[in-house]
Amino acid sequence: MSDLTRWTAAQLAERLAAGDVSSVEATRAHLDRIAEVEPDVHAFLHVAGDAALARAAEIDRLRAAGEAPGLLAGVPIAIKDVLCTLDMPSTAGSRILEGWVPPYDATVVERLRAAGLVPIGKTNMDEFAMGSSTEHSAYGPTHNPWDLARIPGGSGGGSAAAVAAFEAPVALGSDTGGSIRQPAAVTGSVGVKPTYGGVSRFGAIALASSLDQVGPVSRTVLDAGLIHDVIGGHDPRDATSLTDTWPSMAAAARLGAAEGSLAGIRVGVVRQLNGEGFQSGVRQRFAEVLERMAAAGAEVVEVEAPHFEYAISAYYLIMPAEASSNLAKYDSVRFGLRVDPGRSTTEQVMALSRERGFGAEVKRRVILGTYALSAGYYDAYYGSAQQVRTLVQRDFAAAFEQADVLVSPSAPTTAFPLGEQLDDPLAMYLNDVTTIPANLAGVPGMGLPMGLAPEDGLPTGLQIMAPAREDARLYRVGGTVEALLEAEWGAPLLSRAPRLGRPVPVPGFGTEPDGGTL
Repeated sequence: MSDLTRWTAAQLAERLAAGDVSSVEATRAHLDRIAEVEPDVHAFLHVAGDAALARAAEIDRLRAAGEAPGLLAGVPIAIKDVLCTLDMPSTAGSRILEGWVPPYDATVVERLRAAGLVPIGKTNMDEFAMGSSTEHSAYGPTHNPWDLARIPGGSGGGSAAAVAAFEAPVALGSDTGGSIRQPAAVTGSVGVKPTYGGVSRFGAIALASSLDQVGPVSRTVLDAGLIHDVIGGHDPRDATSLTDTWPSMAAAARLGAAEGSLAGIRVGVVRQLNGEGFQSGVRQRFAEVLERMAAAGAEVVEVEAPHFEYAISAYYLIMPAEASSNLAKYDSVRFGLRVDPGRSTTEQVMALSRERGFGAEVKRRVILGTYALSAGYYDAYYGSAQQVRTLVQRDFAAAFEQADVLVSPSAPTTAFPLGEQLDDPLAMYLNDVTTIPANLAGVPGMGLPMGLAPEDGLPTGLQIMAPAREDARLYRVGGTVEALLEAEWGAPLLSRAPRLGRPVPVPGFGTEPDGGTL
């Protein structure tokens, strides 16, 4: 059964539909894998073993009766702990919500269940999605399966690590400034931030409401598209939800892979997203991918986005300001932990509870956001940041007049060692330098593997961005690029993954193999 963990969601769905394997067998195989590697990886905060097996058995009964509820019925899935689940704790990686079980499911979780997917647990994350390394979780860091001494990205490092370590074929994440795409880059997985409003945020514990977006994490572009098709679409419970009728993202991914050509596609290289401070191996792999895209018929052009250099500064005013507002409800009265030493005022209980319940990074951002929203500084900081946001949106509009998609590295470096940037918040924030502009503008972005960096043998990631509402274009181009790279490599990056905890050179990526397997 261990081989079942190596199948993609699409492959597993085909085997389940054909009756070659049962959902119980597939679910048990992944639970066994979790038991095997979790002491090292720590991708999960909660594993729902009994509930998952019971749901899998129910799906098997429905399939036997000819009533399987969807194409992915019986496929296991991991869920980032920022999403509310009525049968599992939802902590957002914070002590202030420790043990809290919501009375409802997030819309995306409802849709997964209705489609027959089997939730197997909740994945670790930076507290309230504040971080780029999953080291700010109140429950300890997640480790990168490629090298256990390194970070898996953040804030959704748990979801990315679970997929990369073959603990789950697919997962859900959330992306406020790159928290799906950056972890995908450093773990060799695929991650998609949909168009803002294309996937419901109802039941997603809010960090910054104008930036947050839920999306899929997977090992292939097709798997991401299959999950996107399930969770996407209008939700009347989300006031920001778009009412568009969306095409199938899975169909777009399949079409791109089948075509194997980028003829007629204009690919814009954003000059401001590939400059000083980028690791040499990342730049090398990115240049090679551009060459392959051009060889496949794409017209590669350089585009200017002059205000992108201010995006990260604007983001770190807008996001903390919205976080300060969203986290105000954790006051010991309405939500969350209550620390009451007795005979205290409400203000004292609130202060004690927030001091005990919030971690250092959350406190830092709440203080920054509250300051930016204060009466004397609102226009100078928050108001000015929103003006920069408008300029970033205009840069995207101008760039998309010259190109059909925009590309850049998903992250400026490969996974850095655990602890290396914990005492340097500004260095940590710079990990999102390439991903933040898409969140400010609300456009969709995809991260997918583009090979290993020669200097350290660790994964690098390609980011593809498309205009708002053109998510299908993203999947079509992503499917083509993935097929081109895998044809050259001879196998998907993660199918040739290293031993758990130690990088192993892989043929086709610039080094020689030693036969290791994850």
